[in-house]
Amino acid sequence: MRYIDVILPLPLQDSFTYILQDEFAERVKVGMRVAVPFGKTKVYTAVVYKIHDNKPLHYEAKMIEDVIDEKPIVTHSQLQFFEWIASYYLCRLGEVLRAALPSAFLIESETVITRHPDANLEQDLTDEEVFLMDALEMQSALKTSDVMSILGKKTIFPSLNKMVEKNLIMINQELNKQYKPKILKYLRIHHQYKSQEAVEKTLEDLSNATKQKEVYLKMFSLEATQKRINRKSLKKAAEVSDGVIKALIDKDILEEYELRQDRVGFDESIFEDKEIKLSSRQQQAFQEIEENFENKNITLFQGVTSSGKTEIYIHLIEQYIKEGKQVLYLLPEIALTTQLITRLQAYFGDQVIVFHSKFSVNERVEAYMHVLNGTKGKIIIGARSSIFLPFQNLGFVIVDESHEISFKQYDPAPRYQARDSAIVLSHLHQGKTLLGTATPSLESLYNVKIGKYAYTNLTKRYGDVLAPVINIVDLQDRYKKKKMKGHFSEDLLLKMEETLKNGEQVILFQNRRGYSPILECNDCGHSPQCPNCDVSLTYHKNNNTLRCHYCGYHIAMQIKCMACGSKDITTKGFGTEQIETEAKALFPDAVVKRMDQDTTRGKTAYADLISDFENKEIDVLVGTQMLSKGLDFRHVNLVGVMNADSLLNFPDFRAHERCFHLLTQVAGRAGRTKKQGLVLIQSYNPHHQILQQVTTYDYKKMFQEQLHDRKHFKYPPYYRLVKFTLKSRDFNMVNEASDWLAKFYRQIFKSQVLGPEFPPVLRIRNNYHKNIMIKIPPEHSLEKTKYYIKKGQDKFEAISQFRSVRLNIDVDPY
Repeated sequence: MRYIDVILPLPLQDSFTYILQDEFAERVKVGMRVAVPFGKTKVYTAVVYKIHDNKPLHYEAKMIEDVIDEKPIVTHSQLQFFEWIASYYLCRLGEVLRAALPSAFLIESETVITRHPDANLEQDLTDEEVFLMDALEMQSALKTSDVMSILGKKTIFPSLNKMVEKNLIMINQELNKQYKPKILKYLRIHHQYKSQEAVEKTLEDLSNATKQKEVYLKMFSLEATQKRINRKSLKKAAEVSDGVIKALIDKDILEEYELRQDRVGFDESIFEDKEIKLSSRQQQAFQEIEENFENKNITLFQGVTSSGKTEIYIHLIEQYIKEGKQVLYLLPEIALTTQLITRLQAYFGDQVIVFHSKFSVNERVEAYMHVLNGTKGKIIIGARSSIFLPFQNLGFVIVDESHEISFKQYDPAPRYQARDSAIVLSHLHQGKTLLGTATPSLESLYNVKIGKYAYTNLTKRYGDVLAPVINIVDLQDRYKKKKMKGHFSEDLLLKMEETLKNGEQVILFQNRRGYSPILECNDCGHSPQCPNCDVSLTYHKNNNTLRCHYCGYHIAMQIKCMACGSKDITTKGFGTEQIETEAKALFPDAVVKRMDQDTTRGKTAYADLISDFENKEIDVLVGTQMLSKGLDFRHVNLVGVMNADSLLNFPDFRAHERCFHLLTQVAGRAGRTKKQGLVLIQSYNPHHQILQQVTTYDYKKMFQEQLHDRKHFKYPPYYRLVKFTLKSRDFNMVNEASDWLAKFYRQIFKSQVLGPEFPPVLRIRNNYHKNIMIKIPPEHSLEKTKYYIKKGQDKFEAISQFRSVRLNIDVDPY
């Protein structure tokens, strides 16, 4: 008898074995989806992992229910990659599968209740049974969710099982197939009505129906100029109602036909078949990268902001496309894709496919299938999740803005770092990887230092444009001298006036959304807190609410103190919304817009804002760190950083490095054409070494100082980190469980175990959090370390009293 091992999209430790019936034996291949029963009542979509003859030892194998695919949708190299992710990031294969495949592929069954054909209603029935049988009289089938609402309770299976025993109902599993192709309807003249004789006869028949006659004639002219005609365009062109068109369809003069349309398309109007010429410096960097790839598979490409890295990427991509290879272009944020897609599609046309989380389920399915079949799109642009696509012949991976924190996935599992995973993915396909950035992460530059990566540098901006001047404004001094208006210093206001007068644009950066993070009573000091998390509620002025940014809880803005009833309440601190409000008041003639998570929720919201700013329809753009990431604005001459201190004073070993990255990247948005730009950084601590290094663009000094500190305090890149987060609604239980786990690991890793410690925000969504950190020295075997970590996890999960505590493991939590 043949068996198959399958990966279920569940957080399970191992794959599960099922019997492969003879009827399916010929069809089933590794990587196909099969419907399998799991647990008491559910059917899941699983992916075939192995086919073999070994019967499972510890359980009775069930039979598979159905084979869903005609050919594999998960490739062999994908499965290898999934195994590596699960092994390195200490998670389950099922968790990787759930993250990797579009949700429409992972069909789960819906329990459907139908009336038994021989149901006897004469027997004794409970009130619940009568309710359900009455409902089934009116509706032939009910889903479990319907039954829950009819009975008004969540635990329904005991009641349903009793009804099954009485032969009143039948319970079936119905697979919900989520993916639906996009079908569009078009109109055309029926071929019988196209000949000369038919036209004359039809016009005669329609002599009394003037409108129908007009539509018939209009269709001939439209068919001569348009490829496809839908009802809407015909109605508009002929200026008639739906009824007229329907009458012609009923007479078979017009026929309606359906076409399946691809959701993953591109705007043909932007395609320009033009050559991009490289400057001498760019050409030199391009050749250096090519030479590096002859000796090493990974190259770190450090090019200052606005040095023209994208043009070099395009030339490299072109070479790999000519060789018939696929290219993955990874970006940290969806916000960046808008500008880049336009640039790449203008050059490569429909060879570009886009893939990110703002896409609908159906769009993701279509993009996935294009990559799998290789039918369309050799260049895939995407955010971190695009590393899981089914590449057939991946030759080149670009990780743009490779220093970015957004490449790290924090929740849910797998908690992977897309930059590092992309390097492994490229290695599996024997491809090359280019890490592009203006400010490399310490880990990447350290890998260059030890000879692991090759290195290429581009030190001058394109066209020899000077880097912007960066000045620091001392807020303490300005407040003392009363040279402040709201949160704007006199220096910033004067420069904004001058910039706007010259018809140039301004960017204002504040890395906190909302109007104000704290609402406080001046009498008793009370501040409204989130009932589910240990944080104060942030005031959002646009919808007059107080919101929690952790769990989404919100209430209406309070007009008096919730504790003492005083009306003397005030806001403390400021976010992008407050800066936007102040900028509008200070510059009433300027168009001020905001770009943060609140204003970019829609699928096209990023694109619309960026397009408006590029077209100079916005004068001042206020935003969070979204603004810092590689966007190319031609008319920005001034960048204002409202408060740099919030970036420096952060409880994280990478705070100073990240502050340098962020401020340098934000500064890079200014003066990208001929005129030298200006950046003003407002701070209460203007002499801080990091701020001084930013003003002089002294990356080398920052790198050396941070590297020295990391070595001294045993942090990456010298030591590896593994973070354990324990969560529970029971405060005492999370304390007890974390103490047990830390004690277990301390026996093995000794002083390298830090904690358990409470994080800055102790409670989120009513769960108390506690962290443990293990530092792994460079001389320790990674395999053995992971073996002991896994052992500790297994022992912890076997303790019944800790069942309510959730344990999350995060490898490289930075």
